[in-house]
Amino acid sequence: MTSPLRNQTYRRLFVAQVVALMGTGLSTIALALLAYDLAGGDAGVVLGTALALKMVAYVGVAPIVGGFAHRLPRRRLLIALDVVRAVAVACLPFVTEVWQIYLLIFLLNAASAGFTPTFQATIPDVLPDEAQYTRALSLSRLAYDIENLLSPTLAAAALLVLSYDSLFAANSLAFLVSALLVLSLRLPSPSPVDRGAGVWHNMSFGIRAYLRTPRLRGLLALSLAVSSAGAMVIVNTVVYVRDHLGGSESDTALAFAAAGAGSMIVALLLPRLLERLSDRPFMFAGGFVLAGGLFLGLAGLDLLALLLAWFLLGVGSSLIQTPAGRLLRRSASEGDRPALYAAQFALSHACWLLAYPLAGWIGGTFGLTVAFALLALVSLISTLAALALWPAHDPSEMEHRHEAVEHEHLHVHDEHHQHPHEGWEGPEPHRHPHRHASITHKHAYVIDLHHPIWPSG
Repeated sequence: MTSPLRNQTYRRLFVAQVVALMGTGLSTIALALLAYDLAGGDAGVVLGTALALKMVAYVGVAPIVGGFAHRLPRRRLLIALDVVRAVAVACLPFVTEVWQIYLLIFLLNAASAGFTPTFQATIPDVLPDEAQYTRALSLSRLAYDIENLLSPTLAAAALLVLSYDSLFAANSLAFLVSALLVLSLRLPSPSPVDRGAGVWHNMSFGIRAYLRTPRLRGLLALSLAVSSAGAMVIVNTVVYVRDHLGGSESDTALAFAAAGAGSMIVALLLPRLLERLSDRPFMFAGGFVLAGGLFLGLAGLDLLALLLAWFLLGVGSSLIQTPAGRLLRRSASEGDRPALYAAQFALSHACWLLAYPLAGWIGGTFGLTVAFALLALVSLISTLAALALWPAHDPSEMEHRHEAVEHEHLHVHDEHHQHPHEGWEGPEPHRHPHRHASITHKHAYVIDLHHPIWPSG
């Protein structure tokens, strides 16, 4: 697991990620306390609205930033977004009205919607070796799980001697530390991208390319399974443990820890397995494990059985989420990666935007048994849909045919571009009208300017 950390650039990026995650975890708890101070008994409504705005920002902003990230200096973009996040969080202790919370939360998460997928798309360029990149994905999964486990403990310890405003200050400082770490790096230059100049074309490219790639359509269906199971854990754990089992706050924390433990164990073990086997069987196993863990809820769980079910949900989620970056890396050219990662970020959070209210509303209106049944069915159907959307035969290289065409795009003189010049075209890569004869060839296939449709064969 230490091999990617030997790369100095990745090591600093990973530290930046961990620091920012821990800061965000602290401010999430502080936000709940701030909402209670401002709204009292309506704090739940305020928090629910703030979380909805967070998801709206993720879904709406990520594709826009991803669509234009190839035109922006990557390091400056990451630093600027970190600074915006630091300023937004630093303003939270000074709010006096609920609408100000909504405004700052939207601004904070709009910046995160640009930062996170751009950051994630940078890692494959820093770690071109697939084995190292796979281990980096596992480290990232571990970082999220550890943050979920440690942040409440750290927040509780800090609140013994400090006010919750200090948690916002710590998060703001964490974002500034992240920005300084990125500033200290020389990131790889992104590859040239030729995508056309239209605003809508660039904004929608990532989503269009994502939905035209069969393996990514399968990933989206599996993401719905993950969000269905995750929403059950996040929304209904406290209700099940406290109301149905009569458990304590410690029992509630133990249940969350069981889900985190399942996820962490998979993140530790999976890289070695992926060196010998493909992603697909593990990810589908994850989908069926999620459905099975939720169906266990129909049996009427005591605390021990609940811990087992939540452990399985952590296992299933990590089996899907850990390898997801490998699919995105396979499915885009280097320059288009930010757009594809942004599409995954937006679409997966759209699944959460659906799953959160579904878990809460069904559980609150019809009871947790019905919620278990419905979300288990969603997970199972999503996994079966992914099986249909993502063919078992999924080679990276595909033979395909291009008809004769005359067009203009950025290119270098490789085996596909052999044509005369008149002296005005400039150094490579350059752009000028040229003609391609009809050709049938084989190479790593991704959706781009020259390959707008997935081959039917």
